Amino acid sequence: MTQPLRIVFMGTPDFAVASLQRLLGAGCLLVAVVTAPDRPSGRGLHLTPSPVKKAAEAANLPVLQPEKLRDPAFLEQLASYNADLQIVVAFRMLPEVVWSMPTIGTFNLHGSLLPQYRGAAPINWAIINGETETGVTTFFIEKEIDTGQMIFQDYEPIYPDDNAGTVHDRLMERGANLVLKTVHAIEAGDYPRLPQPASDDLKSAPKLSRETTEINWNQPAKIIHNFVRGLSPYPTAWTLINGKVFKLYDVSIANESPFAAEPGEAYTDNKKVILVRADDGWLRIDALQAEGKRRMTAEEFLRGNKL
Repeated sequence: MTQPLRIVFMGTPDFAVASLQRLLGAGCLLVAVVTAPDRPSGRGLHLTPSPVKKAAEAANLPVLQPEKLRDPAFLEQLASYNADLQIVVAFRMLPEVVWSMPTIGTFNLHGSLLPQYRGAAPINWAIINGETETGVTTFFIEKEIDTGQMIFQDYEPIYPDDNAGTVHDRLMERGANLVLKTVHAIEAGDYPRLPQPASDDLKSAPKLSRETTEINWNQPAKIIHNFVRGLSPYPTAWTLINGKVFKLYDVSIANESPFAAEPGEAYTDNKKVILVRADDGWLRIDALQAEGKRRMTAEEFLRGNKL
């Protein structure tokens, strides 16, 4: 009987927890977990552990939380676990001294069908761009980000009423299954190492910022609809209405055309309906959040506020 692989798991958010728990449930030999340092959060700015740290501590696993991945003390501690394999799910970019440490190497779970949507926000950008299919990929980490040899892929449809949150949750589970499949294949010594296909039509998934999440009302309604759902519930598309910032969580293409208007102009009956003009029609605002207020439906918002 072959010895089980000694595995170090690296991840931080909820998306990574599903993979960690799937490995634990299958009896894999996890020798340590690496995650982000505790960060201040909430009104009291209390130090809060990452979701992965909470899951690791619940399983009595050693937890490493380096501020810097090149810190000699961290590297010495990481090497002491003699890992055969490292697994990365929603963590940060690793220096070569870290990803090359295990004898087999380090594989990453990425939330797209590589080589498409390399980068920090693959789920968001796939929806923003109106894709009807996405998926997950496991691949070995190499020097250039998200370009290493692929191991396995699995596909997931994107439905018209999906947003980034619903796709995230399905990919989290699909990805956890793929991580376990990849580990079992590596343990059996029977797994592919496929070069990523070359393409002249690669779509990227760069990190999102406040500047890149502002709505451009000069675009067609369908494009804006995809933009909003691709950013909902996080980090959220935003716009100015009457000089005030609103986050938009849910919009739909409206049948109404209340008056001739320029893109960005808003209409409301001050009872149930908020519409904003796009380039080729109107969008109905179904869920929004004003500064300093909670998320509400348009009807809830209009009960106590006038536009």
